[in-house]
Amino acid sequence: MDQFLNLIDTNKSAAQVLSEFAEAQKQSWLLAKDNYQGLNSVEVKFFQFEGFYIKVQFNTERIRSSAAKVDKESIAERKCFLCNENRPVEQQAIAFGDQFLILVNPYPIFKTHLTISSNTHIDQRFLVNATALLELAAAMEGFTVLYNGPESGASAPDHLHFQAGESDFMPVNQDFEKLKTTSGQLLFSGVNTHVWAFENYLRKMISIETSSITEGMEVITVFYQKFRELQPDKFEPMMNVLCSWAKGKWTIHLFPRKAHRPTQFFARGDEQILISPGSVDLGGVFVVPRRQDFDKITKEDIVDIMSQVSVNQELFAILTVEIKSKLNGNLIQHSK
Repeated sequence: MDQFLNLIDTNKSAAQVLSEFAEAQKQSWLLAKDNYQGLNSVEVKFFQFEGFYIKVQFNTERIRSSAAKVDKESIAERKCFLCNENRPVEQQAIAFGDQFLILVNPYPIFKTHLTISSNTHIDQRFLVNATALLELAAAMEGFTVLYNGPESGASAPDHLHFQAGESDFMPVNQDFEKLKTTSGQLLFSGVNTHVWAFENYLRKMISIETSSITEGMEVITVFYQKFRELQPDKFEPMMNVLCSWAKGKWTIHLFPRKAHRPTQFFARGDEQILISPGSVDLGGVFVVPRRQDFDKITKEDIVDIMSQVSVNQELFAILTVEIKSKLNGNLIQHSK
């Protein structure tokens, strides 16, 4: 099994390696071939908001993820589809260090949709694996690496994994450049690291730009610890994370959550919209697997769903005050 970093050289970028890997899998794995061809017929529509937009993708193959049963009983009754012994024989892998395998996701949202799965069957947890997230993003330039929390969109909360796709796919990566100068609250500014809070972006978002993995981890740790204090009943604070690397720095978006699924998911009849928001949705692409949901979803539905799953204004204000105070106290002072 090849090591990913060994495949990258002066003649071949990470994006080229990953694209070629995905193409090879489409040729040798019929399921992947059919589903990636199906992306050509995926329908998309856009809803414009003030200064940004939300894209809605009708993607029937994502029904497995959107409707996944993630309660303890259901997980205990099924085989883990990310464990090495349970994966399809056609699904090849590229190693990333000793802990992770890069796999082609056979149920794609992105043109090149990857799952980065732990070699061992351990629970989905963020903070202890955040360094790996940053390392993956730096190695996979051109791709955004995402993390879905165990109660925030992960369809396999019992097996540690990330996902990745092309960075230009999710609107948040374009929105951020404008938002940070127009509507962002600057929480911290240093030589290597800047941190913003966004409270009027439908969802709440803390964003970090940093050229230092040490400082990036310090900010992530502060966010995690302060948010955990506000959700003391959770084994991990509810969150989604997007991370990318470009021009010598990481961009990390942290989305604090308060709910796994909106009321529309559990409704019956015409009131139901089968959507289970994860990192891609909070990144600006709502993925719906049913035609009736794609046809009927409205701008008002999107506003309502985002407000249900994202923390409210009051809690976010407390969180940002705590983060700002900590970062501007005795933390990462060396970067100022």
